[in-house]
Amino acid sequence: MIDIIGVQLDLGASKKGVNMGPGAIRYAGLTDLLDTEDISWEDEGDLLPLKGGRSLPNMRYYEDITELNARVHRECTDALRRGMVPLCLGGDHSLAAGSVSATSSFYKNIGVIWVDAHADFNDDKSTVSGNVHGMPLSAVCGLGPDCLLDFGSPIYTVDPKKVVIIGGRDIEPQEWVKLKEAEVTVFTMEDVAEQGIGACIEKAIRIASEGTEGIHVSYDIDSMDPRIAPGVGTPVPGGLSLSDGFEIASAIAASGKLLALDLVEVNPILDERDKTARIACDLITMMLKGR
Repeated sequence: MIDIIGVQLDLGASKKGVNMGPGAIRYAGLTDLLDTEDISWEDEGDLLPLKGGRSLPNMRYYEDITELNARVHRECTDALRRGMVPLCLGGDHSLAAGSVSATSSFYKNIGVIWVDAHADFNDDKSTVSGNVHGMPLSAVCGLGPDCLLDFGSPIYTVDPKKVVIIGGRDIEPQEWVKLKEAEVTVFTMEDVAEQGIGACIEKAIRIASEGTEGIHVSYDIDSMDPRIAPGVGTPVPGGLSLSDGFEIASAIAASGKLLALDLVEVNPILDERDKTARIACDLITMMLKGR
């Protein structure tokens, strides 16, 4: 059974609107599609930031984001304890500090497939923008910022060697240095063009699943080409095609390794007639087939 957890978070991003992403995805017909595929679900509603916490130039709104991530962590952990698959609807990608850490702490040893135009591998020292949605993957790999995982309980971080990024094409130089040192596998769009998306996702699933309990998939919709999915805050040309996205989703479902799922960064303010939200629904449903 799937446990739907909306996260109305846009404090980690520079553009506003992704906090309305969970509602947009539901409005676009998510639960109807899940019902069509006989996928059982429960909906926990949405988590909202309290706001009013401290902020720093190199970590904007970090206190509010950390507090909300602590609640995401608790909700996801509760779902896992009940034998459910947590589905976090974003909201900006900083919510993954809570969701991925919950999956990692519950299973102790997981892999991560991070489908994204960006690496989100900055920390409070390397960031240029100070936007926290550019930091969650670094945090859950234990490479900072540590405060994003300050949930008052033991946190099991993810082995970076079991992390795979797919669709990268806007990765900053300092992130590349960290990624290589940590031995994170990155399939850029150049790799996708050269090897084919089928080969890339096959390798990604193998890397993330060998010797682990399974895979947490964190899917940023800006991994798709903006001509296909325009409703995102940080569009980068030259992204995944619709068929690429569906091939990734289908392979993840077929692997039987999915433990938890995030679908983030849908911005209905920038969308065109719910186009991006509908694609998000299709991707989610395809990845959860058989659950």
